Amino acid sequence: MDKQGFTTGIVHGDRTVGVEHGGVRQAIHTSVQYGFERVEDLIGVFQGTKKGGFNYARQGTPTTASLERKITSLEAGVGTICFSTGMAGISAIFLTLLRAGDHLVSSRYVFGNTNSLFGTLRTLGIEVTMVDATSADNVANALKPNTRMVFVETIANPGTQIPDLEGIGVLCGERGLAYVVDNTITSPALFQPKTVGASLVVNSLTKTIAGHGAALGGAVTDTGRFDWSAYPNIADDYRKSPSKEQGLLQIRKKGLRDMGASLSSEQAHSIAMGAETLALRVARCSENALALAQFLEQHEAVGRVFYPGLESHPQYGIAQSLFRGASWLLSFELRNADRMIDVVNALQLPVKATGLGDTRTLIIPIAPTIFFEAGPEVRKSMGISDGMLRLSAGIEDTDDLIADFEQALKLAV
Repeated sequence: MDKQGFTTGIVHGDRTVGVEHGGVRQAIHTSVQYGFERVEDLIGVFQGTKKGGFNYARQGTPTTASLERKITSLEAGVGTICFSTGMAGISAIFLTLLRAGDHLVSSRYVFGNTNSLFGTLRTLGIEVTMVDATSADNVANALKPNTRMVFVETIANPGTQIPDLEGIGVLCGERGLAYVVDNTITSPALFQPKTVGASLVVNSLTKTIAGHGAALGGAVTDTGRFDWSAYPNIADDYRKSPSKEQGLLQIRKKGLRDMGASLSSEQAHSIAMGAETLALRVARCSENALALAQFLEQHEAVGRVFYPGLESHPQYGIAQSLFRGASWLLSFELRNADRMIDVVNALQLPVKATGLGDTRTLIIPIAPTIFFEAGPEVRKSMGISDGMLRLSAGIEDTDDLIADFEQALKLAV
């Protein structure tokens, strides 16, 4: 078959490249060292002249390489590097491609740990400007002569704001800026950032792609849309490689070899199995999230609901035009915030836990937990109220979820 569907490609991907002993999926390779019959081949792997070889598991194994091929295919990219977590991948991008004196423009609406990482970048002499990226004009107005990169999330956690993904892509293309898009919430099942000009795509594999809350991992994919030969921060050693490989090569060498943020073969294997049901889970979770959002929006105890699948959402039009669904993430506020704890404790099905993209519905009050360290000023700038609840919809039966929320919300009427 010349062209396979989304799920078919994931399920049969390993078989198409060949698996030992006729296995239907890649085995778990636990070796740390990899030997060669000829020392010339070992030297070639170290120097990058021998493609496809392995020398030390910190830079990858056959199992992680198999997962990287899957993610590359899902994101229609030219290459992928897998990391121990999504935050390791994001950190590797910033710390290997930015230098002191550089300027990064980011959406104001980002994951709490990403926001914390920006504080670290500032201590290293990297400027960070955070703007309301729902308008590309705000990004344009923040650009400086030393701007190197723009960073956004497809759907912000937890406020569900959607940046002007297309407009920012055009802007970055015109200015020659690296455009980094975190695709974790949508995942390639709903959206491929390459279509809006993204240079690099980040996925926290822990969440949507693995999907069962059983494995940590992250990935950075190069879409092939950016000319790394024109990027000033590529080290001379990596300029010897073809232009399209230079960005990822530097990230792999610095982020894996030097920083050691490596994904284990065991975790890679678990993520690869979870990815086989990605499209099925995302469709089901999105259906549940939309049904819950519609129910909550009409409930007298609920003041506001934040979900891109609702017509009331400010970026509903963008979600409809770019995404194949509105994902599993929604947030809402009670009219009487004082009853928030009582309502959450009364819920029987949603797990009171942090994390996202699980098969089980998860719920958490945001201000006193994941965004507590950010402080009240940052929370206010991101639209996070003290009474906001974040929900990650799972694959449970829709009627059961709605019935559970209906009984719990009686405490807030």
